[in-house]
Amino acid sequence: MRITVDTNVLISSSFWHGDSDRILNKAENKEIDLVLSKEIIEEFIEVLNYEEILDKIREKNLEMKRTIEKIISLSTLVEPKEKFDIIKEDLDDNIILECAFEGKVDYIISQDNHLLRLGEFKGIKIVTPKEFLAKDQ
Repeated sequence: MRITVDTNVLISSSFWHGDSDRILNKAENKEIDLVLSKEIIEEFIEVLNYEEILDKIREKNLEMKRTIEKIISLSTLVEPKEKFDIIKEDLDDNIILECAFEGKVDYIISQDNHLLRLGEFKGIKIVTPKEFLAKDQ
């Protein structure tokens, strides 16, 4: 099974041991294929530099460079050829759709309402981490 995760799932998995972390563990254990793009990795790095996130990194004394490298190593990186303008409220969300389409994934996993409201995109189901884990049992 191939999946694309939204940046919010990557952030959650970096700081908390919840559903998002369990999904990344499945990728690490080769139970699922994680498909990301350079744009998603860049957005992840950008969010890691938000002040409130930097505070969490300092609090937990984390080394994010290793986290970024680990996520990249777990992923199949694709370079989307097609651009979409589906989500107007937050144009950055379109990079998730582009990656998922290019990577021919089965699921987009997100906690973002703009994506979740779509429910499905070109045959790709869009679900929360909790919904994905429930389906994957």
